[in-house]
Amino acid sequence: MPLLIVLIGVIILIFMIVKLKMNTFVGLVITSFIVGLLLGLPLTKIAQTIETGIGGQLGHLAIIFGFGSMLGKLVSDAGGGYRIATTLINKFGRRWIQVAVILASFIIGLALFFEVGLVVVLPIIFIIARELDMPLMYLGIPMAATLNVTHAFLPPYPAPTAITDILGANLGHVLLLGILAAIPTIIIAGPVYNWVLQKVYPRVYRKNIDISVLGEYKEFKLEKTPKFGISVLTAMMPVILIAVATICSFIFPKNNPVNEFIQFIGAPDLAMLLSLIFAIFTMGLQRNQKMEDISTSLADSIKQISVMLLIIGGGAFKQVLVDGGISKYISGLFAQTSISPILAAWLITALLRMSLGSSTVAAMTAAGLVVPMAHQFGGNSIMATLMVLAIGAGSVFCGHVNDTGFWMIKEYFGLSLKETLLSWTTLTSVLALAGLGAVYAISLFV
Repeated sequence: MPLLIVLIGVIILIFMIVKLKMNTFVGLVITSFIVGLLLGLPLTKIAQTIETGIGGQLGHLAIIFGFGSMLGKLVSDAGGGYRIATTLINKFGRRWIQVAVILASFIIGLALFFEVGLVVVLPIIFIIARELDMPLMYLGIPMAATLNVTHAFLPPYPAPTAITDILGANLGHVLLLGILAAIPTIIIAGPVYNWVLQKVYPRVYRKNIDISVLGEYKEFKLEKTPKFGISVLTAMMPVILIAVATICSFIFPKNNPVNEFIQFIGAPDLAMLLSLIFAIFTMGLQRNQKMEDISTSLADSIKQISVMLLIIGGGAFKQVLVDGGISKYISGLFAQTSISPILAAWLITALLRMSLGSSTVAAMTAAGLVVPMAHQFGGNSIMATLMVLAIGAGSVFCGHVNDTGFWMIKEYFGLSLKETLLSWTTLTSVLALAGLGAVYAISLFV
């Protein structure tokens, strides 16, 4: 019966989002009320549970998301992303062009959301593909795969950051192991898959692609953009601070004054604040921008993620599942079987992703279902970290017609519906399976 209630709730959510085209956050809250009633939660407690889920989730993560979006906006508006991509592609040359695209997409992907990163990088690789007489898809596959991997695995992206908090994992551990998992995943879903697809389905590798669907996009003169080194440093600053703090926590004693200072500046909230201040200087003031204009860009960046913040705040559904006993019930079911917590986390997320379309909603819902399994291993455990990565891998599985990314790829690359299903849907499935394999491989050594 408990699983039937969850199924009913998911079906209602799918119906509202896919068929009624309802706002995702509103759909999540409505579903939370319905599932809470079906689970028999006291009427007076349902509203409190939903408030707790939204407030508890958003209160801790709003700083990271907000500052991360502001940083990405500054890098993008200043032309830092353009400088990074153009420099790497020019340095690597035709033979290693896929490696250049991967590195550029990875660095840019750390600072920008998937959709924004796609819009920033695509015009650049379109120009490069035209100059080198290459099919756009040949460069688009590694670009899209890399942006998807950073979206799924690496903080400060919303989903992995929120899941880390829900499962009680260590953000630094997620970041370091996420980078390790990302490397083989990108190789398999990027160049390897690209080679196979070109052999099996060459018709999608066309050269006469029109990207006018992007609309007007800002063009930069390379000499007027920030230098390559400062652009990379600015985009990667949060990752560097958090990673250094995590590594030092293993090297130095906890009560060491130097280590305490490093842990202080490497704490996610402060790391994002310091990175934003650095970006305001390097991407704004140093380029003679007025603080008034910089503040306008920062305000615009918050508008871009307002819906995402509400969806993350939709931890209401997760809280209803926890308070209603569903999480413990599902955890108990898996405890009686030999299935790995890593596979369980991936499988639940992949099924939700196929049904809901939104990778973020699928990841958040799955995290709420498996949280007791992670807590069995204790707070900050490696297993909790691996489960975060498994959920991230599952959250990109089988992107199809109910996913906005699916339609963006279709239009940007000039594909038919069938071609998008055979190329993009297959790519996201390969990516999710490769990610799961990478997480399992890491579990053998940590």
